[in-house]
Amino acid sequence: MERICIPDYEYKDRVKRCAAILRREGLDALIVNGNEADYANPRYFSGFWPLFERCGVVISAAGDAALLVGPESREFGADRNKLDRVFCLKAYREGANPTYPELKADSFQDVFRALGITGQHLRIGIASFLDTSVTIYQAILEAFPGAQFRDSGDIMTELRSIKSDHELACLQEGYRLADLATQQVIAEIRPGMTELQMVGVAQRVIYENGAEYEGLPMYVFSEASTRHAISRSSYRRFQKGDIVQLNLSAKIDGYSASIGYPICLGKLEGQRREIVQFCRRAHQWTVEQVKAGVMAGDIAKGFYKYYVDHGFAENFVYGPLHSTGMIEVEAPWAETISMYPLRPNMTYQADTFISCPTFGVRWEKGIVVTEDGCRVLSPELPEFCPELNL
Repeated sequence: MERICIPDYEYKDRVKRCAAILRREGLDALIVNGNEADYANPRYFSGFWPLFERCGVVISAAGDAALLVGPESREFGADRNKLDRVFCLKAYREGANPTYPELKADSFQDVFRALGITGQHLRIGIASFLDTSVTIYQAILEAFPGAQFRDSGDIMTELRSIKSDHELACLQEGYRLADLATQQVIAEIRPGMTELQMVGVAQRVIYENGAEYEGLPMYVFSEASTRHAISRSSYRRFQKGDIVQLNLSAKIDGYSASIGYPICLGKLEGQRREIVQFCRRAHQWTVEQVKAGVMAGDIAKGFYKYYVDHGFAENFVYGPLHSTGMIEVEAPWAETISMYPLRPNMTYQADTFISCPTFGVRWEKGIVVTEDGCRVLSPELPEFCPELNL
């Protein structure tokens, strides 16, 4: 079977679309930076995912582009990227901060000159500032002392928000593998096992079935740890009656897909059952609001009101939707101040979380906006928390 991936021509089209935006915005060039943890912006144009070192891509308003890598990634970058030009800059070196005294490295001036970007008073966009280290930023400033710089994260949001058919296919395959992993964890989990053992089960399944990597660090939390909105699995051993939160994921050609819901190692009763049921209803409420043309902030306001009206205002942590794609969480979010309309082929995680004093739960799945609603990209989640008779 042919591998599901982003075709080479789509990378070239992304560079052209970016260049058109640069001309519209009056910019001479865009520099996008990333690292091993958040590689999305440079990988979007190049297909390259760095290891240890940082990486970047420069795009000219004329539509030329080049990959920037650290001192140890010249061959790696040349072999694994979709762009014709690769430059090696010391500014993209690894965190151990070696000096590489024998290396004859390239400079930002070399890169710009090769791409035909010239002039003393350039207008340069940088995205994203969050992933541009001080070292990289200083190197850019020193290279172009007469330039004007602009935070251009909005350009990347514009480019990445609307997904192509190939991007949707990568996500859908990731969700399929995440569901396979979830079902296998449910089949194998037992009291006495550790959270990390179940992470191993999930990893085995996604790799056996074609995943490139985990879409996010696998979430297998139990009891008190389920209160964590963000956390890591531990050596805690499951006990009978535990609530266990699963958020399992798979990455397909750079696209990260995850699904999540709670399970109980026994019978879920009393107030805990009521809280889990509320969270599932709030999750379904969110999905029912999604439709092209609806303002993202209106959904977020209604979602918060749903918590307030049902007596869970103090248990609210964050809004109902966040975009997803190359990274599990990417811009734009749907928050109460998000006054932008949903558009067809925007992809989101319907991510419903509630945290209480002793436990928390999350229901999460991937959706794509359509003209008259949304389509669920992942296998549908269970109607209620699975209760395992162990």
